Amino acid sequence: MNKENDILKWFEGEISLEDIKKSYPNEDFSSLEKLGFYSKQLEAPKVDAQKALAEFKSRKLRKQEPKVIPLNFQTFLKIAAVLVVMLTSSYFLFFNNTKSFETQIAQTETFNLPDNSEVILNAQSKLSFNKKEWKENRTLELDGEAFFKVTKGEKFTVHTDAGSIQVLGTQFNVKERENYFEVKCYEGSVSVSSNQGKVVLKPGKTFRVVNGEIIPLKDFNAKNPSWLAKESSFDNVPLWQVINELEAQYDILINAENVNTSELFSGSFTHTDKNIALQSVTIPLKLSYKINGKKVEFYNYESN
Repeated sequence: MNKENDILKWFEGEISLEDIKKSYPNEDFSSLEKLGFYSKQLEAPKVDAQKALAEFKSRKLRKQEPKVIPLNFQTFLKIAAVLVVMLTSSYFLFFNNTKSFETQIAQTETFNLPDNSEVILNAQSKLSFNKKEWKENRTLELDGEAFFKVTKGEKFTVHTDAGSIQVLGTQFNVKERENYFEVKCYEGSVSVSSNQGKVVLKPGKTFRVVNGEIIPLKDFNAKNPSWLAKESSFDNVPLWQVINELEAQYDILINAENVNTSELFSGSFTHTDKNIALQSVTIPLKLSYKINGKKVEFYNYESN
């Protein structure tokens, strides 16, 4: 089906907005909904046919002075509003080429970019790119965590608030959270630029920045990030970052004000069982926890 033709049919009343939404489930038609709302506010003038005919018959056949018809201000505002909505709708329907993907708590999403590069987006993450310019400019914005399998071709760039990653064709993982930035290379090579400088990663290498400081790490030999198998793994990561990931994978809010959240944690937790996940984190650090609905409190054993 042709989206533009269907939109024209909707303007002419041949199909409904619901029909368009069903045909294009991944498209945002909120602008059309606004346009439909404002267009309904304009009413065609009501005409008394009998009265109009009587006035026409009684009218003398003489030249009449031209009349100045006052413009109703309310009608003017309605027309102006409709024009603004139509222009805005036209822009978003035909000129806005930004494509976005976003995940919520405990959600991951897999999709292909226009060049068939594969992206797997981890929980509470967002990615966007310009689909029209993609062939000449393979650039995207990432907020959160994603694993990339990039097809060979033109330069491929991932921008985050903490730094940028450039490759030609490779597999790598990017994690950008508040005060935490990490890039892992699984295949090929990755060039990482940040406020801390520029580095080229080979397979098994990791670049990590925590609170603005580069953290040296040992090489790894995994083929894929552990979170693809519904498990988050950590190697000497501050507890506060582990807590952030627990909150991203489970619908919980953790209070850890009574423990040392700077303590380093090495280990993993599952994404499929909340209690097991909490135990996997707290027991190695000699901590305990209490659950009260969606709220979780971490505390030291001796403070129980």
